[in-house]
Amino acid sequence: MTVEIDARGLKCPWPAIRLAKAMRDAGAPYEYLIRADDPAAPGEIERVAQAADAGFAVVSDGVFRIRR
Repeated sequence: MTVEIDARGLKCPWPAIRLAKAMRDAGAPYEYLIRADDPAAPGEIERVAQAADAGFAVVSDGVFRIRR
């Protein structure tokens, strides 16, 4: 199942916080597709993925995939 998160227009750390909350709420292995346009978002989103031992990939400009 893919959980989609639209964090466009949100300043960091909010995109990363939304991802962390979604990962905590899901509880099971999922794929997360997050859209974020803050320039700091890729680094923060990647750190959340690393902390959860999840994979991180840039799908396109402002779109990121996290799998765990």
